Amino acid sequence: MASIKQNIESITENPRAGLTIVVVAAIVLEAIAMLQYWFAREGIRHEAENRARNELTHVNLEIKNITSQVEVAVQNMAWAVERDLARPDAMYDVTRKLLDDNKIIVGSAVAFEPNFFPDKGRQFSPYSNRGSEGVISKQLGTRSYDYHSMEWYTAPVAIDAPHWSEPYFDKGGGEMMMSTYSVPVHDKSGRIVGVFTADVSLDWLTSVMNRRPAYHKSVNILISRSGKIMACPVESLVMKKSINEVTGKFGDTTMSAINRRMLAGKSGQASVTDDEGKKYVYYAPVGSGTGWSMAVVHSDKEIFGGLRRIGLSMLLLFFVGQTLIAFILYRTIRAHKQLQRADDEKQRAAGELRIASAIQRGMLPKTERQLDARHDLSLAASLVPAKAVGGDLYDFSIRDEKLFFCIGDVSGKGVPAALVMAVTRALFRNTILHSSSPARLLAAMNAAMTEMNEQTMFVTLFVGVLDLPTGRLRYSNAAHLSPLLMADGDEPSMLPVEANIPLGVLAEWNYEQQETTLKPGTTIFLYTDGLTEAERDDHSQLGKQRMIDAARGDNAPQAVLERMTQAVSRFVGEAIQSDDLTMLAIQYTRDSAIERLHRSLRLTNDVAQVPLLNSFMKEIAAELHLVPAETERLNLALEEAVVNVMQYGYPEDTTGNIEVTATADDTHLRLVISDDGIPFDPTDVDNADITLDADDRPIGGLGVHLMRSFVDTINYNRIDNRNRLILTRHL
Repeated sequence: MASIKQNIESITENPRAGLTIVVVAAIVLEAIAMLQYWFAREGIRHEAENRARNELTHVNLEIKNITSQVEVAVQNMAWAVERDLARPDAMYDVTRKLLDDNKIIVGSAVAFEPNFFPDKGRQFSPYSNRGSEGVISKQLGTRSYDYHSMEWYTAPVAIDAPHWSEPYFDKGGGEMMMSTYSVPVHDKSGRIVGVFTADVSLDWLTSVMNRRPAYHKSVNILISRSGKIMACPVESLVMKKSINEVTGKFGDTTMSAINRRMLAGKSGQASVTDDEGKKYVYYAPVGSGTGWSMAVVHSDKEIFGGLRRIGLSMLLLFFVGQTLIAFILYRTIRAHKQLQRADDEKQRAAGELRIASAIQRGMLPKTERQLDARHDLSLAASLVPAKAVGGDLYDFSIRDEKLFFCIGDVSGKGVPAALVMAVTRALFRNTILHSSSPARLLAAMNAAMTEMNEQTMFVTLFVGVLDLPTGRLRYSNAAHLSPLLMADGDEPSMLPVEANIPLGVLAEWNYEQQETTLKPGTTIFLYTDGLTEAERDDHSQLGKQRMIDAARGDNAPQAVLERMTQAVSRFVGEAIQSDDLTMLAIQYTRDSAIERLHRSLRLTNDVAQVPLLNSFMKEIAAELHLVPAETERLNLALEEAVVNVMQYGYPEDTTGNIEVTATADDTHLRLVISDDGIPFDPTDVDNADITLDADDRPIGGLGVHLMRSFVDTINYNRIDNRNRLILTRHL
């Protein structure tokens, strides 16, 4: 109030000085307003670009996910077509199998060259399609349906490569709008004898393209490789007009250039002008090998209309205020605006933290998705950050009948710790795809984090790998707290662990690996220091002993977490949470299903004994009532595993024994290959990239890929100096 009074007195005593202040203030405020307008416009423009890119990326991912699933399914089944060329009627089974295993495929055909099977007529094409009454098979080639002239047949034959067809209405076949993925079929001499196809309905494109747009009047357009409009808001144009026909009437060279780049599979952005004014076009190719392209069109009026209205209003208010208000009112308004901006910034920051917290929660694994179908495992977890976002993490994943899990704590709090937490979780998910050794997992994560650790933040992390068939637990620790073991009838005890050093401190560090075996019913409880260091107002902490006391009782994971949570709540009372609190409880129960088959076969490492596997597998198939195709696939996987042991498990001129055991219950068939040869874990070998040419593909991995294709899981362990490989197939 004193400052305002002095200003009033100054202006009263020296009107010229007061006028000068008003003029200078007006010029400064006008310049600030123009600068703010420019920054606001740039921000909105970047936001529009980001929205368009996000839309393009999201649609591309959805379409690519569908097309990739179709491509992999067809390529994985193509071998069966080429294998059964001598049995034309077997093609119906192949097409039905493809549809049974892949719900996104609505039709499949094996279309042969003219008169390839003379007794089947000139056009022989076994075809299966999914209708309202289920999968129906028929002979597709007729006089009225000459598939030899259709693009889905001619194109892959001409280029001798897989091909996605132009969208078309399949009259006489699937009776719907679809696109067909075709791969050439070769005989043993390499000659093309036909194509193997999968049809995908285009109805799903409507829902993908008609989602809520980024702006109210935004337009999403999808075109085929020939330029036909596949999806847009105007239904009368879909598959009836090309993009050149629709945009050609404007005579805009920029539009023509955009069309050419879209048809060429390019991405980019440009601005154009039509009858409705200026528009911004963002475009990019979509799918994988489809030749399709998508454009997102935003209106300049809609993007910047609000900003222009706000700008005019502010300008008008500014001049009215300068005309009607004295210097005191001007100061009041400026102070008010500053306060408003500060409040908006506070709200924005709070909103960003809420979003970050939601994103972080979304990164946590969903227990029910992975464990619903399992009877050998029970798990519960919780993460309560001290702030909106935190630096604690836990994660788990099941691969090859092994449970990979971890729990960790990032140094620091808030957003920086949350970012490091996200990186750590991503590294964990990536490394477990390539190794099942906890020590190697930690070493790889540590090397990556040390390289990027410019802020000298570190992570304590415990990593465990639990072999579900045996209960064998291998683990390695990076300076994290020792987990707690709880078994029925036993006192809770701490799992012995070597401390090592945290991740991100020293790149060249060999983490020690340890192991133990969990009895069925045992629960391992992992936690962060937010549990043991939970504080009261007097700074006393919960401590390890109180945690152990709380662990006594029912060791079901959810019950353990509830007791721990209650123990913390009772101890801290009304004190504010000072650290992130994360808990993970895992109970190993082992599947106790009743065994209804048990057979064994002993071999030596002599490939001449491999034919015995065929008879062994036929006996098992007969008892389990397996279909011939399933039996053949299982036999191929078993032979590949046994031959691999014979060839690589024993040094030359040495003899060893290989034992094959088959067990089955009501839900699973397990084939166990046991040998005392050289240690080798095939689950640590990356699958071969079958999309590469043989000359370009690295040696190795093809046998593992074959086994993974024919069974559901592969599990390896070395126990008592013997390799133990388990192939599991769901019945």
